[in-house]
Amino acid sequence: MDLSIIIVNWNSAEFTKNCIASLHSTIRGLSYEIIVLDNASREDIREPLAESFPPVELIALEHNIGFARANNVGVEHARGANILFLNPDTLVLGDAMQALVSALRSRPDIGAVGARLLNHDSTLQMSCVQPLPSIFNQIFGIGYLRRRWPRLPIFGMQALFSNEMSEVDVVSGACLMIRREACEKVGAFSTDYFMYGEEFDLCSRLKAAGWKVCHVPQARVIHFEGQSTKKKEEGFVDIMMKESVFRFLRKFRGGGYALLYRTALLASAVLRMLVLSPLLVMPNGVIDRGAVVRAFRKWSNIAAWSLALERLTRQPIVARPNPNTAVKS
Repeated sequence: MDLSIIIVNWNSAEFTKNCIASLHSTIRGLSYEIIVLDNASREDIREPLAESFPPVELIALEHNIGFARANNVGVEHARGANILFLNPDTLVLGDAMQALVSALRSRPDIGAVGARLLNHDSTLQMSCVQPLPSIFNQIFGIGYLRRRWPRLPIFGMQALFSNEMSEVDVVSGACLMIRREACEKVGAFSTDYFMYGEEFDLCSRLKAAGWKVCHVPQARVIHFEGQSTKKKEEGFVDIMMKESVFRFLRKFRGGGYALLYRTALLASAVLRMLVLSPLLVMPNGVIDRGAVVRAFRKWSNIAAWSLALERLTRQPIVARPNPNTAVKS
């Protein structure tokens, strides 16, 4: 089999259904299977998948075991020569899957590839390639600077301005295809993270083992970013992202460097809050006061996390799937 496609669903049944439909309508000339891991969703995923053809393998997990663990359960069931980790809130366009598989086949030193991710309005999603995290690029990688000077090496986005396959540090975990051989040698996603940061870890291990990670611009995928996490409480995503970067830096660059990152982030958050504070009392007609309030709340949450006061993140529940709930849909 050429390809195993693994999709982790959490309360995103309609997105998952549409994602699978886009796969069936676009994949040509490849033998493939689709494995859906349901992370203990409140909504029933079986009915939306019932009409899928070819059939989809559905594995219902008894607990939400997180993105990494759920994907790794999928890897245990996968039979393909290549494995695609695909978010449910995506739509595959044209021959994207064929382009990714062809890229892996073209060179034996390529361990993983990623697609060019697009927003729902077909504009480029710049997060589809990223540099490995450092204190510098995390503190200064704010949206305005990335949009204003996207070609700066600090942002690791030069590949987005080429029509050729290019080597990069990291491709987005929203659509990441890995060669089975590489996956077996370095492992799949690290369970050191509950959500976010998994692709940093995986791509870093691939590169350390001598594999290359590449961006394939011919493979285009629409990504409706963050649909599942929109259901989380306010501030959850911001804290989870910072926590994941902290864990990555501690793992790969040591505790001292990770602590320095946390300290630098605290200083950055306090500075932003000082800048935003005078704007909080300005009338709504002069500025968008709601946006200022949201920004202030975001950075106050990050400052609290930097001081280890924020406890939004918890250790993930470790649970194995119930084999009796693995069914063909």
